[in-house]
Amino acid sequence: QVQLVESGGGLVQAGGSLRLSCAASGRTFSSFGMGWFRQSPGKEREFVARINRGGITYYADSVKGRFTISRDNAKNTVYLQMNSLKPEDTAVYYCAAEGVGATFDYWGQGTQVTVSS
Repeated sequence: QVQLVESGGGLVQAGGSLRLSCAASGRTFSSFGMGWFRQSPGKEREFVARINRGGITYYADSVKGRFTISRDNAKNTVYLQMNSLKPEDTAVYYCAAEGVGATFDYWGQGTQVTVSS
């Protein structure tokens, strides 16, 4: 079983930056891919970014060039650096870990990010 705990959310003005962290425990962190998703009120949860165990990254078009996902295997932590934030980035952000089938089987509790205009 994998436990994920996010932190770093908060309120920021448009154009500002935040860094989210997700601490993982319960399995060898370096052996699985990690991702970030978000969900706004009334909307479906959407993919934001992913980093595989080799460090290759993937991004949603809406955040490409503004967000950066990274991982520190020594600290069992994945990060999401968010720059040039927009009001439409407001959402609950969730950290997720891949399971055996490379699907995201484990989820954190979420952290709120609010971007004011």
